[in-house]
Amino acid sequence: MNSNLYQISTLKNGIRVVTENIPYVRSVAIGIWVGAGSRYESKENSGISHFIEHLLFKGTKKRTAKDIAETLESVGGQLNAFTAKEYTCYYARVLDEHVDLALDILADMFFNSMFSEAEMAKEREVIIEEIKMYEDTPDELIHDFFSQTIWPNHPLGRPILGTEESLQSLTRKDIIEFIENHYVPENIVIAVAGKVDHEKIVPALDKLFGNSRKGLQVKNSFPPENQPQIQNLYKDINQVQICLGSPGLSQDDPQIYPLYVLNSVLGGGLSSRLVQEVREERGLAYSVYSYHSSYSDSGLFTFYAGTRPDNYEQVIKLIVEEALKIREKGITEKELIKAKEQLKGSLFLGLESVGSRMTRLGRSLLTLNRLISPEEVVEKISAVKQEDVQKLAQELFEPSKFTITTIGPIKNIPDKDYFFAGVR
Repeated sequence: MNSNLYQISTLKNGIRVVTENIPYVRSVAIGIWVGAGSRYESKENSGISHFIEHLLFKGTKKRTAKDIAETLESVGGQLNAFTAKEYTCYYARVLDEHVDLALDILADMFFNSMFSEAEMAKEREVIIEEIKMYEDTPDELIHDFFSQTIWPNHPLGRPILGTEESLQSLTRKDIIEFIENHYVPENIVIAVAGKVDHEKIVPALDKLFGNSRKGLQVKNSFPPENQPQIQNLYKDINQVQICLGSPGLSQDDPQIYPLYVLNSVLGGGLSSRLVQEVREERGLAYSVYSYHSSYSDSGLFTFYAGTRPDNYEQVIKLIVEEALKIREKGITEKELIKAKEQLKGSLFLGLESVGSRMTRLGRSLLTLNRLISPEEVVEKISAVKQEDVQKLAQELFEPSKFTITTIGPIKNIPDKDYFFAGVR
C-alpha cells in the first residue's frame, strides 16, 4: 500500500479509521461500516438489521426525521444506508467544506436515535410494503429463492428484509439489545475517501465516536451446509425466472481471482459465453448472466436467466452445458486475456468514484481485517492461468452440487437429472 494514499488509525475505544486522500477532487465520501447483517440474526428476529438501518433515519434527541433528510441535502450532499448479509453501512457524500456537518449527523444518528414506538410502527409498515413490492418483482425475488433453497437451514439463506411475521414481532427491546451486541467498536470501521486530511479527521472522529462503550460482537456464526435440490415457486407471470448454481468461495479464498476470470468468461458481460449462446445466437432471453456472492466463510456461484415458459427447459440445459464445457475443456487463451482486461478496466473505472473507493476501503478492512489495493488485485488477476480457471470449474461445477430454482407458471418441473442428461 502507498502510505501517502491509505492511512489507518484506531480510535481510543477500538473503532478503526481508514482514509484515502484524493487531493484533486472536491468531494468526500464517509461510511460507517458495522459488522451487523442478516447472517447474525435468528429466525425469530429476521430482518432486524435492516429495520435498524431504517430506524436510524427516524429522529434523534436533537433532530427530527425531516431534519436528518434535509440538512445534508440543503448543502448538496447525500445521506443513505444499506444492509447486506454480513454488514450494514451508513454513508454520506459531501463537498469537503461540509465534512464536519456530515460527521455530526452520522454520529447523531448512530448514538442518539430515539427508536420511538410511533416511528417503529410507521417504519415497520414501510418495510412490509418493501417486502410486498419485492415479492411482486420475480426477477429480484428469484435470487433470494435460490439462496433459501440451497441453504434452507442457515441465516445466509434468509432474505435481508425479513418477513412480515418476524417484523411484526420485533420490539424496541429487541432493537436495543441487537445494537448493544453488534454496534460495538471492535465491530465498526469508518472509511473516508476523497479530499481528506487523515491527521485532521481522526481527532474529529475520536471526539464524536471515540467515547462509545467497548465490547465484543455476539456473532454465533457457522458455515452453511449445501443442500442441492430443485424447486419451483408457482406464479402466474409471463416469464420463468431461473437461478441455478453451486456453492462458491469465501471472500478471502486464494482462488477468488480465477473465480473472477471464470465469471467474466461465462456470464460477466455482453461478449460472455452465456449472452452469446442464449441471447445472441438463439434469442431465448433478454437478460442472462452469472455472478458470485462471497461471504466470510462461504459463497455462491449463480447463473440467472428470464425466458418464456416454453423455453425455460432449453435455457437451463444451455446454461448447464456451458458450465460443464468449461469444466471439461477450460477456457481459451483469448478468453483469458479478454477477461483479465475486462476485470482491470472495470476496477479502475470504479475508482473514479469517491463512493466506490470508500466502499472498497470499508468493506475490505471490516471483513478481511486488511486493505487490498487495486495494484494487488491487478497483480493477482494478471497471474491467473488457464489451468487455474479449469481446476476451479472442476471443483465448482460438479453436477451433484447444483441447485436449480425457478419462479413462474410451471406446475411440474423435471428432476435435476433431466437437465444434466447428455451434457456430463
